[in-house]
Amino acid sequence: MPLPNAAGIGYKPQHYKDLMDTPAPVQWLEIHAENYMGAGGRPLAQLRHLSERFPISVHGVGLSIGGEAPLDTDHLARLKQLCDGLNPFSFSEHLAWSTHDSGYFNDLLPLPYTDATLDRVCTHIDQLQEALGWQMLLENPSSYLAFDESTWSEPDFLREIAARTGCGLLLDVNNVFVSAVNLGFNPIDYIAAFPTENVGEIHLGGHDEDMDDDGAPLLIDSHGREVADPVWALLMHVLRATGPRPLLIEWDTDVPEWPVLRDEAQRAANALAAIRMVVA
Repeated sequence: MPLPNAAGIGYKPQHYKDLMDTPAPVQWLEIHAENYMGAGGRPLAQLRHLSERFPISVHGVGLSIGGEAPLDTDHLARLKQLCDGLNPFSFSEHLAWSTHDSGYFNDLLPLPYTDATLDRVCTHIDQLQEALGWQMLLENPSSYLAFDESTWSEPDFLREIAARTGCGLLLDVNNVFVSAVNLGFNPIDYIAAFPTENVGEIHLGGHDEDMDDDGAPLLIDSHGREVADPVWALLMHVLRATGPRPLLIEWDTDVPEWPVLRDEAQRAANALAAIRMVVA
């Protein structure tokens, strides 16, 4: 059973009571896997309680799908244990790397889009999907630089990964907008080239505005504020291509009080309602 084509939010424990008492318009929740890989306690107990009421999506941030080393089997085993116990409706991870030798970085780092990288990512996705026993969704990154050695465009790279592995895609609209500003491409052209037929979930989040060393605009994918108006506009373009999809509001830093987050979720629900009227 898939997630509903409705508004969801990234779950934060401070919103537990609000979600139980007045959840509308939120119809599903996402959690970060690495926050729930412990042996138990109140966080897992609350999560299991929520899972009786809301479909849950699990979002990984630590597998390092694009890393040069094989996937960490201990991490993968803990992830499987979490998913087996929670029985979520989907699992997603990032097209990025975050490990080197025994070191782990807190950032999701970009990859060159080459044949060698493609083979490595596909091998890791095959390993992950076999371990979990279901299809994963792979998220497009936010980019701050481009690699000279890249021989694939990002949309074609993601399309080929989906074709080889059978994975689905998670389209983060804010990431597209951030990358378009930082790298100087047209986000509409990016969406036109993107394999929207493989999109199983859509994310929205806030970004911060800065400048690079040359004084050019630099956007940072911070997940720490409301979704910017140009990103909402790009979302409507995306939804015209995909039709209604599960639509998530991510807000991971400077997490607001419930009414602020609820308003963002309502705006997402309104976007889905609007696109249903267009495609009906």
